[in-house]
Amino acid sequence: MNFAQSLKLNVPKLNFLNFGILGSTIGGVVGAYLLAMLFLTWWWDKEPSQFDVLEVAASRAEMNSVEPVIGYTFAHTNRELAATMLQKRGGFLSNDVFPPGVWMDNIPAWEFGVLLMVRDTARSLRVDLARTQSQSNEEPNLAEAEGKFFYDNSSWIFPASEDEYKAGIEYLEQYLASIANPNNPEAQFYPRADNLQRWLGGVSARLGDISQRLSESVGKRQRDLATFGERNPDQSTPAPSNRETKTPWTQIDDVFYEARGQAWALLHLLKAVEHDFRPVLDDKNALPMLQQIIRDLEATQETVWSPVILNGGGFGFLANHSLVMASYISRVNAAIIEIQQLLEQG
Repeated sequence: MNFAQSLKLNVPKLNFLNFGILGSTIGGVVGAYLLAMLFLTWWWDKEPSQFDVLEVAASRAEMNSVEPVIGYTFAHTNRELAATMLQKRGGFLSNDVFPPGVWMDNIPAWEFGVLLMVRDTARSLRVDLARTQSQSNEEPNLAEAEGKFFYDNSSWIFPASEDEYKAGIEYLEQYLASIANPNNPEAQFYPRADNLQRWLGGVSARLGDISQRLSESVGKRQRDLATFGERNPDQSTPAPSNRETKTPWTQIDDVFYEARGQAWALLHLLKAVEHDFRPVLDDKNALPMLQQIIRDLEATQETVWSPVILNGGGFGFLANHSLVMASYISRVNAAIIEIQQLLEQG
């Protein structure tokens, strides 16, 4: 036997059958993983249902053996909005770094819309609603809660956004326990007309911004109105008198779902306002207007039957979901401004 024959005998035979089985196994595992991710994406891509603010607040008060005093429903609704944002299907997705959460953008945009309303309401509670006047002491639990809710919503770890928001929820719960405690007169909620007016002013600013961004889905030329009505207008940086504004097509659905989140949160907060500020609203005869606002906000939560957010022209063949949403938001904002004007009157 020569050297070549010996070498041939010692070379192991490759078993191509084993390679085929291994490849099939890997392919099956990868396929199963992708199917699982697709299922979770479908399952998590669901906005939470509406809840009854009075019923949920009363249930929480009964569980804690306290009475739902004036302001309890409004403050608890803000707490419930934050909790729902964290506890819905899939949990909080805005800071996910692993699939499928990292692939998703509609629900994270919705979460951000809710978070904006929670932040603004937490600030209003601290600055206005829980204080007798600007020179009075602020409620310490509300001061802590506001800071927690303003934490970055994209932080995955050290600390995670969810941990900060859970801490904010706990501070709100402590405030709720304080105002419901008859032996603690230091913790208060003041449902005055001026307090409601200031909170509605912040809401109006939010709605004006999101309405403008929704309307920019089709692009438009716009005049610079920053100094409109001023005799001697001035500003820090000169701006062009005309500019073209258009939302990038990759962000149209994000803006739409952010608006859905804001409208969903505001819908619940205004139902709480209807309860806790009812004497003020009755005195100004503003209750019918508020109830109409709530109906318009409920219309913004109708099911979106299209698999994608369409961006047709204003009078084009395809619908434009952003312009439909902007129509509702603008009408709500106009009505809120009217309520503000009623509240200003003596």
